[in-house]
Amino acid sequence: MPRRLIQLFLGLVAYGLSMVLLVQAGLGLMPWDVLHQGIALQGDWPMGRVAIVVGFAVLLAWIPIRQRPGFGTVCNVVVIGLVFDAAMAWIGGALADLTLPARVGLLAGGIVLNGAATAAYIGARFGPGPRDGLMTGLARRTGWSVRLVRTLIEGGVLLAGFLLGGSLGLGTLAYALTIGPLIQRMLLLFNRPPRPRAASVA
Repeated sequence: MPRRLIQLFLGLVAYGLSMVLLVQAGLGLMPWDVLHQGIALQGDWPMGRVAIVVGFAVLLAWIPIRQRPGFGTVCNVVVIGLVFDAAMAWIGGALADLTLPARVGLLAGGIVLNGAATAAYIGARFGPGPRDGLMTGLARRTGWSVRLVRTLIEGGVLLAGFLLGGSLGLGTLAYALTIGPLIQRMLLLFNRPPRPRAASVA
């Protein structure tokens, strides 16, 4: 349990930091962050707080599909947004005016860190994130494939975020093409089965 808790929170912190890297790269965000950024720009709100509010709104959508949140689900909603806002306030404009190669490096690092972070909090087995749970819950209730449900959800999120002014670019495409294989490989490291308990000596 202690190892799983440490893995959960390290994964959530790393996820928030990966969001910062993608924002600072300025080459396009992951689909849900396009929406978060678009809403933040419209209301002049911190993007991390917007992510928290959207996360709780997504949890409300779990009710009709009878999806149950876990401890990690609630932590996911709160911790990632707080880490993002804190890191953005700390970094400020330190990563502004970077060259294109440096921005590409930030993008690549952000995607890899996001894949590792996602695998870490999933592998901790404390419940899915709100957006992942919505996807799997809808797939279960409708009988549609997870791939189709994810495409529909993220396509709608991307469109809404783009119309609100969110950053859509080559980085968004790179994320969409690479994040699945990255998470799958990283899960081999983080999703270790629990060790069987040693038989007690009579």
